Amino acid sequence: MEAANCTPVTNFILVGFSKHSELRLLLIFLFLLIYTLILLGNISMIVLIRADPCLNSPMYFFLMNLSILDLCYSSVIAPKVLANLLVQSRTISYSGCAAQMFFFSVFVATEGVLLAVMAYDRVHAICYPLQYQVSMSRNVCMQLVLGSYFCGCLNSSIHTSLAFRLDFCGPNEIYHFFCDLPALLKLSQSDTSLNEVVMIIVSASLIVSTILVILLSYAYIVSTILRIRSREGRYKAFSTCASHMTAVALFYATVFFMYALPSAVSSPGENQVVSVFYTLVIPMLNPMIYSLRNKDVKEALKRRRGWKCHL
Repeated sequence: MEAANCTPVTNFILVGFSKHSELRLLLIFLFLLIYTLILLGNISMIVLIRADPCLNSPMYFFLMNLSILDLCYSSVIAPKVLANLLVQSRTISYSGCAAQMFFFSVFVATEGVLLAVMAYDRVHAICYPLQYQVSMSRNVCMQLVLGSYFCGCLNSSIHTSLAFRLDFCGPNEIYHFFCDLPALLKLSQSDTSLNEVVMIIVSASLIVSTILVILLSYAYIVSTILRIRSREGRYKAFSTCASHMTAVALFYATVFFMYALPSAVSSPGENQVVSVFYTLVIPMLNPMIYSLRNKDVKEALKRRRGWKCHL
């Protein structure tokens, strides 16, 4: 009887930052600035790696794909947020919400796996330098990247298909600035216990398995570096990993907080603050982290642009 009386919603309302209307102009400026920096930073990194032959190595191939992912998943979110703030139209269609959730989940999950792949790459570069070009050949690198996308697509397909099999026929206000899974589940009139269990199990499994790969990789790397007699050699080896470790810490801390432990988020406001950080701030910071701490990238910038590097 309840199912028969259910009139499916055709669109959702992204409440987002509507409660802070007095800050609308400031939010427009901040989001526009952040998204502009995301575009400039990540596109520059992609073009630089593609154009400079000195950056033709597995490490930079993975870094280029990281920039592509940062560019993609921030672009799934930022234009819609800016459009909603500019025209004050907060609606998103049912199919648009499903598409946004699917592609965002694909790119975020893929990035998590790619960060583990990059740690695996550093193991071969530092611990087995003589076999590095063979063990991390172009074919192997392509297979690792495609495997990352496969994991991302599988993760997203599970969550999106389960979410949009639910009934949505009551309130259609999503207390978020994009179609995020935990916020969407709160609107369904169906039993969402299966979705919540699957979200925790799948997300936690993906996060824990990739973190385990990263931790084991760095444990092996550190043990190898400590056996290097030269202080300069140890510093050089550590410096090649510093940027990656920073990116890993930023990414996994926020994603684990949001999806593996959703009950830890006590309010929609806190949820949005954390979400802004991993959807927009991290994609903005990654190119800076890898360029400011990477000597090869700085040298490539000087070669391509004729700039004098003062970083």
